[in-house]
Order: sequence, then structure tokens, then C-alpha cells
Amino acid sequence: MENITDRITIDEKLCNGKPTIRGKRITVQTILEYLGAGESAEEILHQYPSLEPEDITACLQFASQLMSCSYIIKSVRRL
Repeated sequence: MENITDRITIDEKLCNGKPTIRGKRITVQTILEYLGAGESAEEILHQYPSLEPEDITACLQFASQLMSCSYIIKSVRRL
């Protein structure tokens, strides 16, 4: 399997630094939102012909890796 860093790029000058697919103006978030709304990979590929099936897989792998991190939620006291 190829490294997801070959597919997912982060450039502070592109899309406000959000992770994008191969430097295109298509964010990982956009693809994940389509998938979360029930769109199939085939439908997404039809809407974005410059994407490849491996791009969608890389988005899912990227999100999965983010979820493997530990997070601490702290209370914030409002003034």
C-alpha cells in the first residue's frame, strides 16, 4: 500500500492549510462529508473526475490515523 502522504498534502497557501488531495483544491474534509452523507465512492469520482479511487481510500486512512491520537478535553470557564 502506498503511503498516504503521497496522496494527502498540507500546504498553508492552499485551502487555508487544510489537508487536500494531491495538492488539488479538494479537501479531505469535503470527501469525508460526502461519504458521511451517504455518497458512494463512485458518485464522488464522477463529481470529481480528477480524483482516483486511491484518493478516497487515503482520505479514510488519514481520518483513521487522526482518530488514533489521544485527546484531552478541558473545561473552559467563561467570564
